Amino acid sequence: MLGLPKSTEFNRRIPKQKFYENLSVTPALKRVFIDQIKVIYWRNKIAATTMNLAAGETVTEVEIFEVRLDDPKLDVSVLRQIDKEIPYHIIFLLEYDGKYQAWTAYKEEAASGNNAFKVGTYYHTDWLPESELPLKIDGLNIDKVYENFVRQIAGDALQTDTGETLKESVERDERRQQLEKQIAALQVKVRKEKQLNKQVQLNAELKKLRKELEVLSSGS
Repeated sequence: MLGLPKSTEFNRRIPKQKFYENLSVTPALKRVFIDQIKVIYWRNKIAATTMNLAAGETVTEVEIFEVRLDDPKLDVSVLRQIDKEIPYHIIFLLEYDGKYQAWTAYKEEAASGNNAFKVGTYYHTDWLPESELPLKIDGLNIDKVYENFVRQIAGDALQTDTGETLKESVERDERRQQLEKQIAALQVKVRKEKQLNKQVQLNAELKKLRKELEVLSSGS
């Protein structure tokens, strides 16, 4: 897929029950796997052994998973469960009715080690023909290829001209999202507040958060 070299092709079907047979999976999540997913294919393996790329320091392989759907809306907890089960970095290509969305989350090894990973916010593209997905191999080692995949999928959310690392870009974007939620909640409080002194206090807090958001956005 994605015009990747034949040397990267894996093309192995993964039984979806592999991901919900785990005892920690809730009945609700199991239902999502059953109702929303048709089939899962492990399409490609991008690694120093399959491409002319140097090994990465933090990323050993990037896997391309094709997930064919019965419904165009997928519960993101399904992807999170797969990411927890597979100790590699994954790019998900969701397919529905001939169109694709690319999904990924910034994923880093947990401090505990033991092949445990911390999975962050998911980013995704619009629904597009496979040939139009904004995914290109860019970089000389696996770390850089993975970083550029994440940035390509996230689009404007993770673009930067400051030279920050991918982790820093993700943390900045997560803080931006958090600030936007706090601002929206405060705006509702201000509208509902009847006491003038409390309105003044809330507006001062709102101004402070907006300033932080402005600084954060201008630093990208």
